[in-house]
Amino acid sequence: MNQILSGWAALDSRRKMIVALAALAMVISFATILRLASSNDMALLYAGLEPATAGEVVAALEASGTAFEVRGGSIYVDASVRDSTRLSLAAEGLPAAGGVGYELLDSMSGFGTTAQMFDAAYWRAKEGELARTILASRDIRAARVHLATPPQQPFARPQPVTASVTVTPARGAVDTAQAQAIRYLVSSAVAGLAGADVAVIDSVNGVVLAGEGGSDSGADPAAADPRAAQMKANLERLLSARVGPGKARVEVNIDADMDSQTITERVIDPTSRVAISSDLEEVSESAEGNAGGAVTVASNLPAGDAAKDGAGTQSNRSETRERQNFEVSETRRERIIQPGQIRRISVAVMVDGITTVDGDGGRSWAPRPEEEMAALRELVESAVGFDPARGDRISLQTLEFPAAPDRGTTAGAPAFSLLDGSVLGLVQTAVLGIVVLLLGIFVVRPLLSRPAALPAPAEADLPALGAAASAAEAIASAAPAALPTPEHTRIGKLRDLMTDRRDESADILRRWIEAPEQPEGYSR
Repeated sequence: MNQILSGWAALDSRRKMIVALAALAMVISFATILRLASSNDMALLYAGLEPATAGEVVAALEASGTAFEVRGGSIYVDASVRDSTRLSLAAEGLPAAGGVGYELLDSMSGFGTTAQMFDAAYWRAKEGELARTILASRDIRAARVHLATPPQQPFARPQPVTASVTVTPARGAVDTAQAQAIRYLVSSAVAGLAGADVAVIDSVNGVVLAGEGGSDSGADPAAADPRAAQMKANLERLLSARVGPGKARVEVNIDADMDSQTITERVIDPTSRVAISSDLEEVSESAEGNAGGAVTVASNLPAGDAAKDGAGTQSNRSETRERQNFEVSETRRERIIQPGQIRRISVAVMVDGITTVDGDGGRSWAPRPEEEMAALRELVESAVGFDPARGDRISLQTLEFPAAPDRGTTAGAPAFSLLDGSVLGLVQTAVLGIVVLLLGIFVVRPLLSRPAALPAPAEADLPALGAAASAAEAIASAAPAALPTPEHTRIGKLRDLMTDRRDESADILRRWIEAPEQPEGYSR
């Protein structure tokens, strides 16, 4: 201990500062080692929870005394207790997914519960159960369901039941197929709810499917006519077999007539008649009488001129009538034109050229030959049912595709793939220990092992020091011829040392001269 204190006292201020900084670095390194050795490996417990749900999870962890860390919107716990913590929280119903469900009805008692209260709790439980079912999909991160059920009143027209579903996708956007599935799920779970009355809303990208009377602004335009998507997929599969996957881009546009028509047609052929009935009628009439004369008074008397006149008249009439009924050929046609009749098809196809690599690794691009392009065009026309009379149009071009940039990092095994987290912690601790050891050996130890600087001589000792220096110079200048070469003898080494360090040599001689004489027989 005395040696350490004397060595510290012999150091100047600069060396003391270096030693203090080295000691501080050693303390910090040891503290870091202890912290790394005592710290636990934290693993992700939950992420992406709603603020209210995350607060419930944090409160449960604090109540159970489990150590945790909150990093942004994620909750981390010790990796050794992560699975058991999840099971414990699940037993408590945490995190609550989609709100409460039918368990809400379990807490209701018959006393003090009115019909309105029960109906409100029932529809709230129904909304929670539907939200839970929607959240079962891995593509949905959050979901809310709202059901609008108007009360049934007597002497009033029934109001339709409507619903709206708001979903937050886990990644990307909610496509039309997913929205249709959600709409079908909700409409099937609620009695009296039509699918057209369910609106599906993406909280990030807007309306996906609107209810009755709305417009699907967020719907995929390509999904309006599924024939275009199917035709596009068929063309890409056909072209990739020749030009390679990813080297063909196809866009198909179908102009369809969405009007519905009903056409009724009646055609009568007058030349094709058939007699179906015939009716013949004959009429004969015969009449006889006297020829009348002039009307006088004598003709009206019984014995007058009328009795004397005996001439008479006679008439006959005969009539024949025939009627025939014919049936003519009649054709009736009724044609119903459904919406979706194709009026025109437009296809745009872009294929990559031919890329060759020379011996030096250089890449050169060239367009595809005309013969190949003509063959590809013929294949495209056959695949889409090309009709020039209908006004169809096909554009086929060969262009250079830019090279896709490399994204992410190349997958590969890490340098220490066989080491788990605990072994890596030990490796870090060992590295820090080696650094501290090297710091102590190569920095602190040389500073402490250097000899202390000798004090400057007093002014009273200058004459003696001068004499001693003269004697040292005389000794150094005297080189006996009988002695060997100075470089190979101890005296030569001592002479060189005294020449290099004259002040220290003079001080040693001064101390030796001023030292008291020792009695005979004394050995030190």
